[in-house]
Order: sequence, then C-alpha cells, then structure tokens
Amino acid sequence: MAKDYEINEKDIDSVIRYLKIHDPENATPEKAIAMLKDLQSFFHNMSHENPELIEKLYEELNDKTE
Repeated sequence: MAKDYEINEKDIDSVIRYLKIHDPENATPEKAIAMLKDLQSFFHNMSHENPELIEKLYEELNDKTE
C-alpha cells in the first residue's frame, strides 16, 4: 500500500525555485505550500474521478525515465 504523501522541505524548495522563474512575486514558502496542497488535492480527486488518466500519466512518466 502506498504511503500518504507529506509535504516536505525539499518539495517546498523545488516549488519556490519554480516560482522564482515563473512568478517571482509569489516565490514564498506559503505560496509553495499552497500549490503543493492544491496539487495533492487535484491528484486525489482525479484518482477517484478518472483513475485511467492517472494510470496513463504514470505509464508516460515511467517511459520517460527508462
């Protein structure tokens, strides 16, 4: 069984780096945490509403990393 995702400093730092490039005015830890929470909620909802899409995204990601 998959472990539940918990927001961590590494992920927050990654989002802040992204924001510094694409939205520097909002490159704050608070905005990064909000984005991570939104993404977590988005994927949770998608897993219930469209599990086939989640599987397709997963397969495409695996293909790119092989």
